[in-house]
Amino acid sequence: MRYAAAYVTTLVVMLVVDLPWITVIAKSMYREGIGHLMAENANLPAAAAFYLIYVFGLVWFGIAPHASEPGVGKAAGSAALLGFIAYATYDLTNLATLRNWPGGLTLADLAWGPFVSAVSAAAGKLVFDRMA
Repeated sequence: MRYAAAYVTTLVVMLVVDLPWITVIAKSMYREGIGHLMAENANLPAAAAFYLIYVFGLVWFGIAPHASEPGVGKAAGSAALLGFIAYATYDLTNLATLRNWPGGLTLADLAWGPFVSAVSAAAGKLVFDRMA
C-alpha cells in the first residue's frame, strides 16, 4: 500500500509540475526550436504511457532503494540522477541525429529533467515515509 501511495503521489506531483512547464512556461521555447517537428495535437495515449512508465522508474530507482531510510534527500538525489540520464538520452540523441536540434533546448531539458524528477520523487517518498 505504501508503494501504491508513493506511486500515485509521485504521478500527481509530476503532472502538476510538468504540465505547466510543457504547456505554458517552455511552450514558446519548444515552438521556436522544434515547432516544425511538433504535432498539432499531442498524442495523449503516448503521453499517458510516458508518465505511467517514467513514474514507475522514479519509484523503482528513486524511492524503493531508500525505503528503509527516513527522509527525502537520497530518494530525490537518485530520482534527479535518473531524470538527468533519461532526459540526456532523449535530448542528446536528438542533438546527434536531427538536423538543427537546438542546443539551448537540450540544456533546458538537462536542467528540467533532474528537477521535475527530484521534486516528484521527494513528494512520493514523503508520503511513503508518513505511511510507516
